[in-house]
Amino acid sequence: MLDLIAVIVVIVAVVAVVGFGAYLALLNSAARKRGASGNQVAHYVKGRWPVAGVTAAGALLGWLLSGGSGFADVLAILIAGGSAGVAGSSLSTTMAKYRSGS
Repeated sequence: MLDLIAVIVVIVAVVAVVGFGAYLALLNSAARKRGASGNQVAHYVKGRWPVAGVTAAGALLGWLLSGGSGFADVLAILIAGGSAGVAGSSLSTTMAKYRSGS
């Protein structure tokens, strides 16, 4: 049962990390197309890439640990859950900062 929980948490973490990285890539692409007027957004995105990298590393480590049993599964849940939380929070903060239309 603990294996199943660890796998589900790891899947959620991977989805959150990929979503955050994809949104940063989207913002960076749009900022580069704008040229000089997109420099501020490009600079912000450049500062957020380390967060995306660390959360991706945490999700990957959780994925690797989820193949174990007992204590390794608990570590996988904690590490992947933390990565998912940070990636999700960073994604929502970034989306709120650059949301248009409202």
